[in-house]
Amino acid sequence: MLGLGRTRTQTRSNRPMSLGGLDYADPKKKSNFVGKILMAAVLTALCILMLKQSPSFNTPSVFSRHQPGVIHVLVTGGAGYIGSHAALRLLKDSYRVTIVDNLSRGNIGAVRILQELFPEPGRLQFIYADLGDAKAVHQIFSQNAFDAVMHFAAVAYVGESTLDPLKYYHNITSNTLTVLEAMAAHGVPTLIYSSTCATYGEPEKMPITEETPQLPINPYGKAKKMAEDIILDFHKNSNMAVMILRYFNVIGSDPEGRLGEAPRPELREHGRISGACFDAARGITPGLKVRGTDYKTTDGTCIRDYIDVTDLVDAHVKALEKARPGKVGIYNVGTGRGRSVKEFVGACKAATGVPIKVDFLPRRPGDYAEVFSDPTKIRLELNWTAKHTDLQESLQVAWRWQKSHLNGYGSSLAKSS
Repeated sequence: MLGLGRTRTQTRSNRPMSLGGLDYADPKKKSNFVGKILMAAVLTALCILMLKQSPSFNTPSVFSRHQPGVIHVLVTGGAGYIGSHAALRLLKDSYRVTIVDNLSRGNIGAVRILQELFPEPGRLQFIYADLGDAKAVHQIFSQNAFDAVMHFAAVAYVGESTLDPLKYYHNITSNTLTVLEAMAAHGVPTLIYSSTCATYGEPEKMPITEETPQLPINPYGKAKKMAEDIILDFHKNSNMAVMILRYFNVIGSDPEGRLGEAPRPELREHGRISGACFDAARGITPGLKVRGTDYKTTDGTCIRDYIDVTDLVDAHVKALEKARPGKVGIYNVGTGRGRSVKEFVGACKAATGVPIKVDFLPRRPGDYAEVFSDPTKIRLELNWTAKHTDLQESLQVAWRWQKSHLNGYGSSLAKSS
């Protein structure tokens, strides 16, 4: 018979008894197990008690509560070109700032610069999030006590909008709706909406006033106008303070050289003319492409109103200061003077000192011939006037940043002339 000569290694009394497939554990072992659980529970309770007695345990983040005398502004798209400059200005003016950005167009390097400039607790926080995620947006609003929102976040290239219109309607119109819903749900009282002159399309009369009919001709302008319409419809039954700023073509950079424009390389084809000029001056591209020379303008090229980014963010801050509950303000932010693309290229050549090669190409779909503002209303009501109106000077400031940041925010060289 098999196994009869095997020596038992465990006495019967110490082995679990089995009956009908059920194991009955040794009572002593059960007692030891329960004792260990009780001991762990006691230690956990003691740890929690000690933590609760710590002065910092129940102290909420300063960003999560309203503080008298401190205005907490959410800057959406604050890692982008305009948004980062706005955040810098707000921080300099002692506002508390939260930046929300998904970094699809913005630069974390710009955020790091701001964090280095304003390292004090409670001044600046960055939240990586996508405004297309409604759940994440509402969570951000539930965890922070915002006094106002400056809504910059948007894809913003006319040419790209004609190629991928759905991206623009989703990113601009739908995301603005999500932000507005979160503001309403969490009682945020003030919205400064960064819009665009593209909502006007190609008006019959110049200059453009705030009463000029809005007839956008490209998906970018249409998406922005839809967002404006949503805000205005909501405001009819709301006490929210709303300011809508329709700005024109943005140029320049921080005069002290801390921030600049560093667009994604893959978007060069769609980017601003200033970026295209600098790319040509640096030899990144073989030359500058000017699209459209047969417009009904003095020299055949488009005419635009170029606004320095420093003036633009000043207008946003003045709008925030003047915003009043239950009121809507709509303003054009421009210099009031139109410059042709050929004029701009001449100023860029002078600013960089580089004989930029220029290729003249057919018109770009969705472009319009002439757009410049009448800034009378914003001057009278917000006491705002553009100060940096020398085109060449604004480009020289931006060029200095470009030369000292050859890889955008990825590198910073010693200051150069």
